[in-house]
Amino acid sequence: MAPMKRLFALAACATLVACSSGSSSSSSSPTPTALVSLATAESGAVASTQTIYGAVLQNADTQFTLSAPVEAIVNRVVASLGSAVSSGQLVVALAPSANTRANIATLDAQLQTAQQAYARAQRLRADGLASDADVQSARASQKTAQASLNAATTQSRELSLRAPGPGYIQSISVVPGQLVSAGTTIATINRAGALRARFGIDPTLISRLSREAGLKLQQPGGGSSITIPIVAVDPSADPNTRLASIYVRVPEKFGTGAGQPLQGAITLQQAGNAVTVPYDALLNDGGQPYVFVVKNGVAHRHDVTVGASNGTVAAISQGVSPGDQVVTQGGTALEDGMKVRTK
Repeated sequence: MAPMKRLFALAACATLVACSSGSSSSSSSPTPTALVSLATAESGAVASTQTIYGAVLQNADTQFTLSAPVEAIVNRVVASLGSAVSSGQLVVALAPSANTRANIATLDAQLQTAQQAYARAQRLRADGLASDADVQSARASQKTAQASLNAATTQSRELSLRAPGPGYIQSISVVPGQLVSAGTTIATINRAGALRARFGIDPTLISRLSREAGLKLQQPGGGSSITIPIVAVDPSADPNTRLASIYVRVPEKFGTGAGQPLQGAITLQQAGNAVTVPYDALLNDGGQPYVFVVKNGVAHRHDVTVGASNGTVAAISQGVSPGDQVVTQGGTALEDGMKVRTK
């Protein structure tokens, strides 16, 4: 009997050792816990930004145009292409052409004839040989001839084409000795100072445009950007581009010229209140955005629908409620149902 008892004792010990060994193995594999940072989902309006494109306008607001007032010969080109000019500075000097001088002589002769006819009508009226209507007609003809001569004479004297204001010579289309007809554009000058620019915008976004936020203008060439006021908004769509228009004045320090393309960003206000989360909380699974919401120390994946976003805060229209604790750091290492602890 003694050997049989010893056998049972050894078997019992083996069972205890096995049980003890299994218990030790289980306790050595704790449930995984991730270290994360949290933020609270809130309610509020979100402003998003929209990139828009435009250009400095090419019109009387941004350019001076110098034209020949009469047919003339180019005498001198004083200012060079691209040079800076001040108000009143001579740009191109013209001289009257032979035709212009002949025209002035013709108009002068017509005036003398009209004056003689008017004087004769007055004498005849005094002798009762002409009516008041005859005198008035002769007087009108004399005035017309005088006005025509004055206009031609004035134009022929205004052949020193000067800059109406400060700016930069953009183009000169003539050379010395060239014959130019009346109205020919001689030179264009880009105005110095703030210039008016137009940006195109989708007409459906006009109602959400935050005008008080202004337009963030990107300096050409990759320089720093500045925010400038929006001076006007035209909601009607351009028939060619189908875009509405936003107008601003580009500061002189940007060094822009007429026709130069520009890039800017405007602020669009999200209508009404929305659930907002930090942008860092958003994750993506094959195009499906989602966040991890933590409750009782456990992270749960919530697929969400994202609305407006400004790169810092995103509006969530579905999937998150105000007050939810969302993971902002450490989410990429999480799985649905994983326990978490905060940093």
